[in-house]
Amino acid sequence: MTASPDRPRRFDLVAFDWDGTLFDSTALIVHSIQAACRDLGLPVPDDERASWVIGLSLHGAMKHAVPDITPEQIPQMVERYRFHYLARQHDLTLFPGVLELLKALKARHHWLAVATGKSRAGLDEALHSVELRGVFDGTRTADETRSKPDPQMLLELMREFGTVPDRTLMIGDTTHDLQLAANAGAPSVAVAYGAHQASEFAAHAPLFVAHSVAELAAWLQAHA
Repeated sequence: MTASPDRPRRFDLVAFDWDGTLFDSTALIVHSIQAACRDLGLPVPDDERASWVIGLSLHGAMKHAVPDITPEQIPQMVERYRFHYLARQHDLTLFPGVLELLKALKARHHWLAVATGKSRAGLDEALHSVELRGVFDGTRTADETRSKPDPQMLLELMREFGTVPDRTLMIGDTTHDLQLAANAGAPSVAVAYGAHQASEFAAHAPLFVAHSVAELAAWLQAHA
């Protein structure tokens, strides 16, 4: 992705979801939810149901993934989910091309942010790598503000950087991300290589649906 310095910048703030958008973690999240259910003898959701909850807060995700779960079982479910996820998280990486995409946006002086359903501890662990230091100007997680699709995390980021909704772009792989943007009055772009199917996005009217990181990078180069 090559920067286009002569084109006026359309968006001041570009906010990304994390899992399934920047980080190739969808399969591990689904596996960890299913393994946690087996540990506790709960009904095991299929891949589609387990992947649908990606992007929600952890407690909210468990309630949606396992409708029969009791309030008393949710802390156990979260603990077993974290056990399975943490056992393999160091095998995960950014999608190929993501780092170059982010660097190109930085070169055009966009503010970059993360708005994620992860916990603060989980995101900080994922951002610990040397290659990501200094890339993001701001982050919000589901345990320090309201979970998607409530707009609070995106509204907080806009206030932090003094931007307005039509100068803010939200990019994500789920309908939760797109609804978050709509609830905040901001435009969105969907990526179809993560947790949700491209057929689910039309109702949320994203500006573009990218089927690969390369497609996303090309769109951002031309339009962001």
